[in-house]
Amino acid sequence: MNASVTKADPVAAIAEDVLETFDAVECSAIEGLRGDAYLTPDSIGIANPVRAEKAMQALVQLNAEKFNGFTLLSREPAVARVVVVDNSGEERTYYVCRTSPPTGLRVPLISYRSPVGAMASREVGDRFTLPNGNVVVLRQRARLRPYKQGTWDSRDSILEGDFGTVTVQSLRELLAPASAALDDELLAELLAEDSASENVIDGLRRSVITKMGLRDQPTLDRYQDAIFRLPLNSQLLILGPPGTGKTTTLIRRLGLKLDPEFLDDGERELVRRMDEAAEVPHAQSWLMFTPTDLLRQYVKEAFALEGIPPPEQRIRTWTDFRLDLARNRFGILRSAAGGGIFVLKDAAPTLAVAAHERLTDWYADFDRWQKVAWLDAVRQAAEELQADPDATVAALARAPMELLTNASPDDIDEVIDGLSRESRLIQARISEMKLFTDRKVKEALTLQVNINREFLDELAKFIDTLRDTSDGDEDEDDDSESDDEEVAGGRAGRAMAMQAYQRCVRAQARAHARKRSMGKNSRNARIAEWLGDRGLLVRDLAEVGSSLVRQSQARRLTNPAASFINGIARRYRLFRRTRQTENSWYQASGYAVTDLNPLELDVVLLGMLRNGGSLLRRPSVRRARDEPEWASLHIVQTSLRQQILVDEATDFSPIQLACMAALADPVAHSFFACGDFNQRLTPWGSRTLADITWASPGLTHQTITTSYRQSTQLNELAKGIARAGGGSADMITLPQGVNNDGVPPVLVEHLSVQDGDAASWLAMRIREIEAFVKRLPSIAVLVMNEAEVQPLAESLSDRLADNNIRAVACRDGQTMGKENDVRVFDIQHIKGLEFEAVFFVGIDRLAAVQPELFDKYLYVGTTRAATYLGMTCEAELPPALESLRSMFGKKWAK
Repeated sequence: MNASVTKADPVAAIAEDVLETFDAVECSAIEGLRGDAYLTPDSIGIANPVRAEKAMQALVQLNAEKFNGFTLLSREPAVARVVVVDNSGEERTYYVCRTSPPTGLRVPLISYRSPVGAMASREVGDRFTLPNGNVVVLRQRARLRPYKQGTWDSRDSILEGDFGTVTVQSLRELLAPASAALDDELLAELLAEDSASENVIDGLRRSVITKMGLRDQPTLDRYQDAIFRLPLNSQLLILGPPGTGKTTTLIRRLGLKLDPEFLDDGERELVRRMDEAAEVPHAQSWLMFTPTDLLRQYVKEAFALEGIPPPEQRIRTWTDFRLDLARNRFGILRSAAGGGIFVLKDAAPTLAVAAHERLTDWYADFDRWQKVAWLDAVRQAAEELQADPDATVAALARAPMELLTNASPDDIDEVIDGLSRESRLIQARISEMKLFTDRKVKEALTLQVNINREFLDELAKFIDTLRDTSDGDEDEDDDSESDDEEVAGGRAGRAMAMQAYQRCVRAQARAHARKRSMGKNSRNARIAEWLGDRGLLVRDLAEVGSSLVRQSQARRLTNPAASFINGIARRYRLFRRTRQTENSWYQASGYAVTDLNPLELDVVLLGMLRNGGSLLRRPSVRRARDEPEWASLHIVQTSLRQQILVDEATDFSPIQLACMAALADPVAHSFFACGDFNQRLTPWGSRTLADITWASPGLTHQTITTSYRQSTQLNELAKGIARAGGGSADMITLPQGVNNDGVPPVLVEHLSVQDGDAASWLAMRIREIEAFVKRLPSIAVLVMNEAEVQPLAESLSDRLADNNIRAVACRDGQTMGKENDVRVFDIQHIKGLEFEAVFFVGIDRLAAVQPELFDKYLYVGTTRAATYLGMTCEAELPPALESLRSMFGKKWAK
C-alpha cells in the first residue's frame, strides 16, 4: 500500500472541497453564459449607439471576452488550490484558474496571471508577500487537472501539505469508497482498500502520455514563473533540455501580456505608444515562429487552452512568412502582378561554403557595402548637381553636401533624416523639370501615333516577343518614379506599350547625355533597336537627356528613405556580382542572375527590416512618420508586431532570428525565444549563444534545467548522446520527489526494413508496451526519410491487425489518424512533441547519410520519448554510440 490511512483523511477532505468547488464554478459559469452579465448600450451610457461606434466596438469586445471567460471556466473550473496562513494564524484558501475570471462569477477565483496567482508556483512552506504587503506561508498546494465525464473529477492531481506529497489518480474514486454501501463483507472492504492504494500514491508520479502534442502545464514552477512575469519590454532567450516547459512558458507569458488587466502602468503606456502607429491593436499584434508545420499545429492547440485565439497568420513557420513578406509586401520576389527582381529557388547553388559557415560575417559585409554604395551614389549625385551651370539647380545641392561630405555608413540614419528635411524643396524643382521632359516624350509618342494609328499595337506585339528577356541591370542608377515601371501580367496592351515606349526613350536620352551606350541585350536596347528613328527628335534628345540626368541626380537627394530601403534588393544583386568576381561568398557560376537562395533572401530581408527599424527608432522620424518623405517606411512599420516569440530558436539561422527580432516594435522590443543547442536539426541553425545574441542585441538568457518528461534511464541516455556529439548535458536534472524510474531502452542489430523484420520487431515491442500500460499510449516510429514513411506504416499495420492497432503514415509531418494510432514520421518533423514511446528505425543508416547532424537527430528523437525507447540497426550500432551500448536492453517483457 502506497498511502497510509492517516494520510487519507486530509487528502479526502481536499478532494471533497475541490470537487464541490468545480461544481460551483461550472454552475456559476453556465449561469453567466445564459444570464444578464453582459453589457448593453444603456448600461454604459451610450445614448446613441450609431454615433458611438468606438464605444460599441469596445462593448462588443468586452462581452466577447466575458463569454470566452465563462466558456473556459465551464470546461476547466480551476487548475490549482492553495491554502495559506498569515502571521495571525488565519487560514485562507485560494482557487486559481488558468486565465482571467470574468466579473459576475459567484465563486471567488484568482487568475494565475495575477500577482497573487504566483502562489500556485511556490512550494509548501514558502513565504509569499501579497500585493498588500502581508506575508503568508503556504500550508497546502494542489495542482489539478479537471476532467468531466458525467461528474467532475481531477486526474493525476498532485496534493502537498503537512501530510506529505501524494499523487491521486482520481479524486472522484478517492471519495467513492466512503459513500459506497457494499455491506460489511470482508471482501468488499479488501477490494476498497486495494482500489484506494492504487489511486493514492506517495510522492509525484509521472503520468502516461496518451495524446501526441505539447504537454499541458497549467501552472509553472518557480523558475518558469519568474520568466513568465518579466516586463513587456524584455528580450530573453530561454535555454534548456527537452521537457523543461520552454514552449509552455512562452505561450503562458504571451497570454499574460495580452491581458490588459494584468499589465502595469508602464506596460500600458508602452502599449498606448505602440498602438498609435500600429496596423493592428495590441491583442492581435503578436507573432510566434516555429520551425515545422506540425509543431505549429500543436502550438495552436496550446494557445487555445490559454484562451488565446490562434489564427493562422499569427503562428507561422519562417519559410511561409518569409515568402509572404518578400513577395507580397517588400516586392523582392517576382510575381505575376509585377515587381521584384529575384526568383526564389530552394536549391539555388549561389553560395560558397564560407557564406554557410560565416553567416553573420557575410551579412555584415553586405550591409556595410550597400551603405557605402548608397552614400557614394547620393554623394556623387550631389556633387554633379552642385557643378551644374544652372545656379538654381546647383543651389539645391548645398545643404545635402554638408550632410554628405564626411558621412560614413555609421551615419546613415542621420544622413537620411537630414536629407528628408531638405527633400520638399528639391522635389518642387524636380516636378518643374519633369513637366518639361514628360511633355517632350509625349509629343514624340503622339507624333508616331498620328503617323501610324497601329503603332502601339505593333509595339505591343514586339514586346510580347521579349517576354522571357531579362532586364539585366540596365540603368541601375535611374531613380525614376514607380509609375514609369512597366505593367506586368497578361499580353502586352496599348497601356503597356506606351509605358515601354516612354521608358525606352528616356533611357536613350539619359544614355545620350552621359555619352554611354544602352547595352546590347537589355530590354530597352531591344526596343530602341525596333524603334529606330521613331523616338525623340534629334533636336530634343540632348535637352531632354540633360534634364533627365538632373532629375535623376536631384531625385537621389529626395525621398532618401525610399531610395535606401527600397533599393536594398538591387544593391544586393550588385554586391553579389562584385563579390562573385572576387571569389568571395559566392559560387562562380551555375545560376542565373535572378536566382535567389533562401539564405540570401534572409539577408535581403534583414537589410530592409533592420535598417528600416533603425530609422523608426529615431524620435524625429516617429513624429513625422505620416509625412510623404517617410511613406516608404510604412511597409516596415505595418510589418512590426508588439510581441515576437520564437520556438526552437536554434533551428533558425542567426540571420533568420535577426529578421524576427527586427519585427518587434522598437518601442518595447518584446522578443522571447526558446531553444536547445543540442536539438539543432538544420545545417544553418544557430550553434552558439553568440549567434543568437548577435541576432537581437541586448538579449539576455536564462537556463531551465528541470526536465519533466523522461524517465531516469532515458534521461541518462540522452545525456550520453549529447556528450557523444560534443554537446553539454551536465545541466539536465529531473524533478525532485518524482518517481522517475522506468525501463532501459532496447536495441536490436542486423534487422532489415525491406524484408519486414523491423516491422515484426516493432510490433512485438508495441504489444509489450500496451500490456505494461494497460492501454495503448502515444507512440511514434521515426524513419530517416519521407520515402520510408508509407511502406513501414503499411507493414507495421499488417502485423498489428490482430491486436486492432493501426499504424498511420504522417507524410510531411502532417497529423494523421486517431489518438490511439501508432504514427510513423520522418524524423525531421517531430521537434517539440512528446510521446510515451519512440522507436528509431535504421540509426546506423542515419549516421551514414547525415554524419554532421546524426547526433542531433538522435538526441531529438530520444528526448521525444518519456518512458519507452527502441532502436534498430540494419548492421551494427554506430561507432559514435558504442560507449552507450551498456545502457540498452533487448526487450521489455521478461
